[in-house]
Amino acid sequence: MVDTCATFVKMTSDQTLDVIVVGSCMTDLVSQAPRLPKAGETIHGHKFFIGFGGKGANQCVQAARLGADSAMVCMVGKDFFGDNYIQNFKDGGVCTDFVKQTSAAATGTASITLNDAGENAIVIVAGANLLLDSEDLKDVQPTLNRAKVLVCQLEINPQTSLTALRMAQQCGVKTIFNPAPAIPLMDQEFYTVSDVFCCNESEAELLTGRPVSSVEEARDAGQNLKARGCGAVIVTLGPKGCVVLRGEGSKHIPTAAVSAMDTTGAGDSFIGALAFYMARYPTMPLEEMATRANHVAAVSVQTLGAQTSYPFKKDLPAALF
Repeated sequence: MVDTCATFVKMTSDQTLDVIVVGSCMTDLVSQAPRLPKAGETIHGHKFFIGFGGKGANQCVQAARLGADSAMVCMVGKDFFGDNYIQNFKDGGVCTDFVKQTSAAATGTASITLNDAGENAIVIVAGANLLLDSEDLKDVQPTLNRAKVLVCQLEINPQTSLTALRMAQQCGVKTIFNPAPAIPLMDQEFYTVSDVFCCNESEAELLTGRPVSSVEEARDAGQNLKARGCGAVIVTLGPKGCVVLRGEGSKHIPTAAVSAMDTTGAGDSFIGALAFYMARYPTMPLEEMATRANHVAAVSVQTLGAQTSYPFKKDLPAALF
């Protein structure tokens, strides 16, 4: 039996939200080491910390830090990590009306090993995230009718994400779908309910069955994905920026070179920023939104952690707003 949690950031009955994220919450257990261990190998690390993560929650928090009125729809465990996560949303000004707790599973966790080059290896245990189902979305419908952007990923039950995207499409809410972590046999309807389909190189490679390591290959993969029914496709390329495909055209959006300390959650920073721009600047060209989201994500990789690295509006150049 799933129990709803006490909510902290309450909505008024007529409030319009900029961004609703349906997705995952993970407690990050992060170990820093000089390099990533090989299979079966034990190495000494030099730092450990616990942080807040999960693709959905990361995206929601980044959108909120930029100034979006944001709400999270998720499931956490009725445990220490779950209680702390709810408080984290409260502290970040994220609406928690649709955050639920369950005693049937633990809060999701992500065990992250980070090397000195900023590269990472991650193992997730989804836990309570997988118990969020389509029935839980019924409570969201009245608020979704007044929202501007809905964001979904695949760290929860895929059917729940697909239902949320359908609901948003039916009431005219813009959708961003991030197929992460990618699954090879993904329901084809995900493409047709995505106004913006945003994936990274490895996700694009898995979904298309073709290599994606260059701008040209990303463009080819993006065209393949867009032909499946997406409104637009963005393929992110880390330090190479991203490729945006909409209409009949495509454009490579480079990003500034920075010294990366930790790339954990950088893709989520990009998507959270993109959701902010789609909600607050709906007439802005998608290419310009991606350019600005690139800048936000580039700032995030210069600091350790996922959410702890995400910039606030006050920390960014006024030209981004």
